[in-house]
Amino acid sequence: MRTMTHTDAVELLKRLIATPSPSREESAAADLVEAEFARRGFAPRRKGNNVWAEAAERDPRKPTLLLDAHIDTVKPTSAWTRDPFVATEEDGRLYGLGSNDTGGSVVSLMAVFTRLAATEQPYNLICLASAEEEVTGAGGVRAVLEDLGRIDFAVVGEPTGMRPAVAEKGLLVLDCTAHGRAGHAARDEGENAIYKALKDIEWFRSYRLDRVSQLLGPVKMTVTGIQAGTQHNVIPAECRFTVDIRVNECYTNAEILDEVRGHVSCDIAPRSTHLNSSAIPASHPAVRRLEAMGREPFGSPTLSNQAVMPFATLKIGPGDSARSHTADEYILTDEIAEAIEIYCAMLDGLDLTE
Repeated sequence: MRTMTHTDAVELLKRLIATPSPSREESAAADLVEAEFARRGFAPRRKGNNVWAEAAERDPRKPTLLLDAHIDTVKPTSAWTRDPFVATEEDGRLYGLGSNDTGGSVVSLMAVFTRLAATEQPYNLICLASAEEEVTGAGGVRAVLEDLGRIDFAVVGEPTGMRPAVAEKGLLVLDCTAHGRAGHAARDEGENAIYKALKDIEWFRSYRLDRVSQLLGPVKMTVTGIQAGTQHNVIPAECRFTVDIRVNECYTNAEILDEVRGHVSCDIAPRSTHLNSSAIPASHPAVRRLEAMGREPFGSPTLSNQAVMPFATLKIGPGDSARSHTADEYILTDEIAEAIEIYCAMLDGLDLTE
C-alpha cells in the first residue's frame, strides 16, 4: 500500500476542483477517487457515484470505523471572479469550487486512511467518498449503508476548522396549507384563507419549545415562503406557506411534527422526516482525545451526512463553514496539512470499546 502525503492530497484536490461534480452528476469525480484508491493499492468498491475502500479484510471481532466526506458540490454562483473549475493557488490559498466544502476533507481523509492502513488498528477501517450530500439525495450515503455493513463510529469530514462538532441540528421542512372559501372581495362573502393562515404563522413565529440544548440552543422555526390568491377581487380559498425547522438533539423530527400538529389548524405535509439531529457523548474516546489535544467541542447549526447515519458520528474537518457555497471558495493548503496530522493523532490506535 502506498501512503498519500500532504502534497499528494493537494494535487488530488486540484484535480477534483477541475472535475465538475454537482449533486447527482459526480461520476467523473468518483472515477478520480476510484482510480486513486486503486493506485494506492486498495480494492475500491462503487455504488452509483459513491466510492469506498477498506483497509484490510474485515475482522468481525473488531468494531468498524468509517471515514466519510462528500465529493458533490453546489453549482457555482454568478458572483465568482475566478473560473470555479480551475484550481488557483495564491498566497497559501487554493481557490476552486468544492475546495472547502468538502474537497479538503475528502483528500485529507483519504491520506489519513492510507496512513492508518499501513499498521494494524484496533478497528476495521473504511474510507468513503460519498455523493448527493448537498441535496440529501437517496443516491448518497443512504444508498450504501447496507453495503458497508455494521458501522460503530464515523468521522464525517466537513469544514469545522478541525474543531469537533459533537452535536448537529436536524432539519424538518413543512409545507402548510390553510383552507378557506372563495368569494367576491367587494361583498361580505367567502372565508379568507390568508387570515386563517396568519394565526398559524404567528404561532410558528412566537412559540418556544421547552427543551433547549446546551450545545445547539432552542429549536428554531422560521416561515420562509407564502403563496396565496389569484387576483385582487377574489377572496383566496387557499394559502400555502413553508416552514423551515432546525431541530436540536433534544427532539426527534417525529416529536416536533406531533407538537406542531397539536397547535395549528392548517394541513401539514413534511417534505421528509429522516434528517434528524445528532449528538455524541463527551465521554466518547475520540472526543476525549481531541479535547486532550486542545480541540474544543461545539454544536453545529448546519446539516451533513450525520443526519442519515444511524450510528455514532463526529463531524470535523479542515476549512471554514463560512466559506461554503460562496463565490471564490478556497481552502488553505496548510489547513489540509494540519487536518491530516490531527486526524491521525485522533484515530491512530483509538480504542472504540473504551
